[in-house]
Amino acid sequence: MSIEGHSSAPGANVIVEHYCEHQDADGSRCKEWGGWGNSPSPAVPTRWWCWEHFPHKTFEQEQALRRKLAAGGGKSIQ
Repeated sequence: MSIEGHSSAPGANVIVEHYCEHQDADGSRCKEWGGWGNSPSPAVPTRWWCWEHFPHKTFEQEQALRRKLAAGGGKSIQ
């Protein structure tokens, strides 16, 4: 694998792993990949969630997720 064309800026090629920030009432954390992030401004660090726990879904997206889960397509929503 060639590194030609890659940035040489400090931190530009760093892979950051982020998992879902959802935490249940008992303190256990979701172990899913946090592919959905949100930050109110560039000055605030981004918070990450899996799609099931992402709090910024539209009503239509939430309903589609509930239909999918009701049909047996994944984990249940609390």
